[in-house]
Amino acid sequence: MITSVKTCVTRGLTILDSLGGWLGMLGLRLLLAYEFWQSGVEKFRGDNWFGEIQSQFPFPFSVVPVDASWFLSTWTELIGPVMLVLGLGTRFWAFSLLILDVVAWQAVHAGNGYNVCDNGFKLPLMYLMMLIPLVLSGPGKLSIDHSLRQLYGR
Repeated sequence: MITSVKTCVTRGLTILDSLGGWLGMLGLRLLLAYEFWQSGVEKFRGDNWFGEIQSQFPFPFSVVPVDASWFLSTWTELIGPVMLVLGLGTRFWAFSLLILDVVAWQAVHAGNGYNVCDNGFKLPLMYLMMLIPLVLSGPGKLSIDHSLRQLYGR
């Protein structure tokens, strides 16, 4: 009886491990893509307000011209999510969004405490913690990156 329970548990965990390789990182990629896409669309449709907070950007971003920062931020938040959904260049785009997230945390959210309702740093912290596995482990098996690695080798 104990042997059959151990066998069932082992088989179940093996199935979950297999599914995790295909679906685990996909969930992170899709959630992050949605959130950053929304922010990018708001910037694309809105006016550049970076001039009001540029002094709060960490160096070297504080010396980049405001229009260049706005352009880079907007297009990173529009192109990056598309690439995350596809799983193409995932580590590059996840790292780019991570840098963007850290700058936003410092410039907009850091002084407001933790609470989301106070425009605090809870969401940037959550995004950071979701981006780190994508940077370190890649997009998972359900991605163009994985297919290219399979096709062209490691």
